[in-house]
Amino acid sequence: MPQRTVVITGASDGIGAAAARALKRRGDDVVIVGRSPAKTKAVADELAVPYYLADYARLDDVHALAATLLENHPRIDILANNAGGLMSAREETVDGLEKTMQVNHFAPFLLTNLLLDRLTASQGVVINTASVANSLYGKIDIDDLNLRQKYTPNLAYGNAKLSNILFTRELDRLHAADGIATAAFHPGIVGTSFAAGSTSNLRFVYRTVLGRLMMSPEKGSDTLVWLASTEPAVDWVPGQYYERRKIQRATKQAYDSALATQLWETSARMVGLP
Repeated sequence: MPQRTVVITGASDGIGAAAARALKRRGDDVVIVGRSPAKTKAVADELAVPYYLADYARLDDVHALAATLLENHPRIDILANNAGGLMSAREETVDGLEKTMQVNHFAPFLLTNLLLDRLTASQGVVINTASVANSLYGKIDIDDLNLRQKYTPNLAYGNAKLSNILFTRELDRLHAADGIATAAFHPGIVGTSFAAGSTSNLRFVYRTVLGRLMMSPEKGSDTLVWLASTEPAVDWVPGQYYERRKIQRATKQAYDSALATQLWETSARMVGLP
């Protein structure tokens, strides 16, 4: 495949940084996005690639990021929506949205839509980092995406990761005919600092002996790198949810086409898209 422009969010460490290294080695023009100035710059300097900063808890940052990407990169072949996190107590952002849902779903949903014309022109691929948490904890109430009625860190994260899969499927339904291919994937249980600041019981897994048995970020990034470096509709089926390079079954709600459409329309309204 020819050299392509690959934008990876959440690339200052973990599987995002590992994927950036792997795709840079294969000859792609890699662009990394992160929240931490020091960590993002360190990875960018290591790879000699451009980088941009964005805090997904601020939708203004997402708008600014999209504008800068469009200005500086005449084509975007791969968009890896990898940024995310598991939060603690319920918190609303400056945009009035529940923080877990904004960082993991609303912000990448907005970024993808703002870059949609560029992705279409490049016949691009959108890869969304989801999680098995969609099956463990996800149960979306479309009328309470901000979880004002019922909140736990696990429910918020499960709903956000389920939203990543529903977004993947609806993006495929709406834009496959335009040449965009999309996939979601679960990276596995990767040994990173993920969940360290949360009150979720998942944080204990990452701190105990189980944490030391987790896979490396390099192994966790394998499916992302595979999706980004192979040919959709030939090597993999667009619109699906993957783990270890194979289609996996998500929770039942992930296959509710009416819910996928409702989520798209509600998300668009909540982030201010026309």
